[in-house]
Amino acid sequence: MEKKAPLRRCIGCGESRDKKELIRIVRTPEGSYELDATGRKNGRGAYLCKKESCLETAFRKKGLDRSFRESVPAQAVSALREELQKLGGE
Repeated sequence: MEKKAPLRRCIGCGESRDKKELIRIVRTPEGSYELDATGRKNGRGAYLCKKESCLETAFRKKGLDRSFRESVPAQAVSALREELQKLGGE
């Protein structure tokens, strides 16, 4: 029996994709927000397409706030944007 690939929904565009196609944003136990390329860091996570536009949409439509159950500061989003660009996001 073939194992199913796990699907996750992008909090920006809302598309369901294979978990490996998305990147995870994690709120660490210390309260900081980071991109998690491995998908294994501790903390609450949310998935996002590797597009900067999805990050902007998630922030603008409060998708990040809903996923993390708290208000995500704008400076955290700009730090995530820079990390995404370094990883080769579109």
